[in-house]
Amino acid sequence: MQDINIKITDRDGVTHDIVAPTDMAMNLMEVVRSYELAPEGTIGVCGGMAMCASCQCYVLSDTVLPEMGDDEEAMLSEAFDVKENSRLGCQIQIGPEMEGLEVELAPES
Repeated sequence: MQDINIKITDRDGVTHDIVAPTDMAMNLMEVVRSYELAPEGTIGVCGGMAMCASCQCYVLSDTVLPEMGDDEEAMLSEAFDVKENSRLGCQIQIGPEMEGLEVELAPES
C-alpha cells in the first residue's frame, strides 16, 4: 500500500495536509468527502458522474493530471466560478502520480 500526501484548501480557506490511499480506487471528490472537508450534501451531489460541478476545485500545484474528458469539459463550461485551473474532483483519480497535489475547493454555487 502506498499513500500520498496532498493539500486541500477547503471553502473556508483552511489548508489541510491529507494522506490519501492509492490502493482504493478513490478520486479526489471521495477523499474530500471521507475527510469531511465540505458539508454533507455540498460536494459530489451527482455521485461522481461529472454531471454537476459541486466538486469543482482549482489545481494549485504543477501536478500532471490526465486530459480532461468531454463530460468534464462540458460540465465546467456550464459551472460557476470556473478558472483556467478548474477541474472536477470526481475526475481526478488518486494514484502515486498525484503525490504533492495541491487544490482549493471552488466556492459552493
